[in-house]
Amino acid sequence: MVEVSRLYEVSQTAVRKWLYKYSDLYQKQIRVVVEKKSISKKYKEQQDRIKELERALGQKQLRLDYLEKLLEQASSRLGEDIEKKIKRLP
Repeated sequence: MVEVSRLYEVSQTAVRKWLYKYSDLYQKQIRVVVEKKSISKKYKEQQDRIKELERALGQKQLRLDYLEKLLEQASSRLGEDIEKKIKRLP
């Protein structure tokens, strides 16, 4: 700022006001947020955990679908509703 004020023969205050008014970098409303590596690492770990849980959920759903189909097939072959019998058990 000192060099600019000397070059154009204006005060440093005038240069500062000009920068605040016309420059995106010097506007008072802008805040720069610096994210620490630990926050990035924590976010990455959370994303990895979400993927792991989604994978596990998908596997459980496949197993559930398989068992339901197996129960349906067994009921059909035996001619009885096995699911109703299971529900009646104490």
